[in-house]
Amino acid sequence: MEKLYETVSFDISRVVTERYSTSFSVGTRCLSAAIRPAVYGLYGFVRLADEIVDSFHGYDRRALLDELENEYRMALTRGISTNPVVNSFQKTVRTYGIGNDLVDSFLNSMKMDLTEERFDEGKLKEYIYGSAEVVGLMCLKIFVQGDEREYERLRPYAVRLGAAFQKVNFLRDIRNDIIGLHRVYFPLLNDRSINEESKQRILSEIYEDFSIAEKGIRELPSCARLGVYTAYLYYLSLAKAIGNTPAELLMRRRVRVSNRKKAWLLGRACLTHKFI
Repeated sequence: MEKLYETVSFDISRVVTERYSTSFSVGTRCLSAAIRPAVYGLYGFVRLADEIVDSFHGYDRRALLDELENEYRMALTRGISTNPVVNSFQKTVRTYGIGNDLVDSFLNSMKMDLTEERFDEGKLKEYIYGSAEVVGLMCLKIFVQGDEREYERLRPYAVRLGAAFQKVNFLRDIRNDIIGLHRVYFPLLNDRSINEESKQRILSEIYEDFSIAEKGIRELPSCARLGVYTAYLYYLSLAKAIGNTPAELLMRRRVRVSNRKKAWLLGRACLTHKFI
């Protein structure tokens, strides 16, 4: 019965992934079947924490986040949790040797979302590391399956890809972040509205991150290359769509990549990922 519960736990984290992120779930389905459940287990937990700080208004979000953290730490000690999402995450952490430093940094960034409203360069760097770069590093732990030498070799590229994804998310969600959540992540927007100049400055950083990250995607194990490359193409396309959208419109509507374009990008990834 314990094995059945473990399977159900990962299934629930898969549903969380599929319902909350079409792009990430498509990329995950392109991973090898052997590592796919672990990535679902990882994403389910980080998505739940992110939802607590971004969506659970009207509740004591700090208390809920603390409870989630305590559940995770207890599960890591016991080897099981009655919360299926936490259970699949702790199993992933234990199986792939994901360090406490990575999980702690992630949780720290989630706590920053409850207290910080305007980020300076230092706070932004700390936040992006914990909210996105360490997620890439946790995924990398799964991809290399215990090979610490490969992990260290590919680490710089995973960090840059995570940073690029997060900055694209910031631009895509800028209206809700500023108006709905009262957060300004980019320091150059602390005293002014976004305009074409500031948008292009941010995008230039993103494209530099993507350029460096792409070199690392070429070096990923075959079990992970197609999935990561697909996600890379999705986010690169989103960044270009943002670049083609006037800055003032970013404050009025959320830029998206159409399902038709996503299908085309998936086909491109399938045809070309072996040759990048």
